[in-house]
Amino acid sequence: MFSFRDLIFAGMAFPTSVFVGISFWTLYLYDRELVYPHSIDTVIDIWMNHAMHTLLLPLILLEMLITPRRYPSKGKGLGLAITAVSAYMCWMLWIYSVSGRWPYPLFQGLSHFSIVIVFLVSTAIYLLIYNTGEFLCRMIWGDTIVILDIYKKKSK
Repeated sequence: MFSFRDLIFAGMAFPTSVFVGISFWTLYLYDRELVYPHSIDTVIDIWMNHAMHTLLLPLILLEMLITPRRYPSKGKGLGLAITAVSAYMCWMLWIYSVSGRWPYPLFQGLSHFSIVIVFLVSTAIYLLIYNTGEFLCRMIWGDTIVILDIYKKKSK
């Protein structure tokens, strides 16, 4: 179970939390209407916005600091990360194909080529965050984890 937990953390939880926190607030500060139009304020309170886009970052960093873990092999971790990014992009494309509207106003005025570029750049950033998480984990916990011997296999 520990290796599965670490795989989910490495491939999805850490990179998604960091990506959401950084990309949302970067776009929000540049032009709020690109990601969080004023009309949403009547539906989603400000505290909920912070719970969805701000709180993720400090909580995932705290999780990395307090829970000993070992990142999975590059193949497994990056495979899950690419699968997660691809699934999210497919979800956005499906929403657009069904409703004719993008989930984020950012995409409304972009050409198909520009959308592909945004998807590719976002994927590259996501994978960079994955590698940063792996580096941070090794800096904090080292290559071997002896705490509670959670990875030691019992031999008979």
